[in-house]
Amino acid sequence: MKKPKWLEKERLYSILFESDEPMGRIFDLVLIVAISLSILISFVETIPELARTFKLTLEVLEYLLTFFFTLEYIARVYCSPRPKDYVLSFFGIIDLLATLPPYLSYFFPNARYMILLRSFRFIRIFRIFKLFNYINEGHLLLRSLKRSFTKITVYFLFVLILVTCLGTLMFMIESGRPDTAFTDLGTSVYWAIVTMTTVGYGDITPVTPVGRLLSAFVMLLGYTIIAVPTGIVTANMIDDTKSEKAKQKERRCPLCDTKVRKTDHFCPNCGAELPAT
Repeated sequence: MKKPKWLEKERLYSILFESDEPMGRIFDLVLIVAISLSILISFVETIPELARTFKLTLEVLEYLLTFFFTLEYIARVYCSPRPKDYVLSFFGIIDLLATLPPYLSYFFPNARYMILLRSFRFIRIFRIFKLFNYINEGHLLLRSLKRSFTKITVYFLFVLILVTCLGTLMFMIESGRPDTAFTDLGTSVYWAIVTMTTVGYGDITPVTPVGRLLSAFVMLLGYTIIAVPTGIVTANMIDDTKSEKAKQKERRCPLCDTKVRKTDHFCPNCGAELPAT
């Protein structure tokens, strides 16, 4: 008996991992709804009144979603060219951990263990990161963050050194005062981080004029420094957007003449397979 076309590995891979064809877009939409619903259930379960009122409904939805995510996970492993790479990937691990707890509850029925298992179910919330895989803007943002990672890491290390120096300086100024809260270097560095990020809890404040002057300087410095990573990511996003637009200029579907992206394998309008570029 011939296997249905949608069960063929290549076809199934195209549906599950890509969104360039009608079936792939439909599956992505269903998956987004399922992920959103699972997250909503996680929030409802933390409200005792709603959890008691809709207990049966929540349990039914829980089992249905678990069944759906289990099938999705098995299908992804089945059609992946390198199943091990998917299983050990970030999303592969999240998919597995988000699916296991309902099954583990059968082996750990004791109530005190169930509390721990319920906490693992909140890993489903991390599935929201997968939504970036289903929108072009998500790919653009992730690509821009990846390109900015090295610069932001260097910037982070610079800020870490800066707050350590400022905290040490404030400790030298404020330590030894009778009413000071700067009792150690760790507390002083914590103050520098809170002040520079403009959070300002107010739990630690300087008491000397020099300390207050330094505090004002750190506050103003925070406004200038905090904008740096935003500018780095924005610049990369602008470059990627220009590059993406340049790629989309000339390519059109030979069947319906719809403009398509260079990375598309199927026409988003008629679903026809596009010639390789």
